[in-house]
Amino acid sequence: MSLPLPDQFLTPEDLVTLLRLPSVETVYQWRRKRIGPRGFRVGRYVRFDPEDVRAWVASLMEGAA
Repeated sequence: MSLPLPDQFLTPEDLVTLLRLPSVETVYQWRRKRIGPRGFRVGRYVRFDPEDVRAWVASLMEGAA
């Protein structure tokens, strides 16, 4: 993935910006359907490890090839 990701955990809003998604609801739908990048909860907040996001995007790219 050529997209530079920060060294900190990502928020759903960060994913919307980085992946140019239509809304945060897309990220939450992916979580409910278990088709998006692996995330975890910190209290009531959802966070994503940049490495997990990178691996998820790479798996999508492999499937498209």
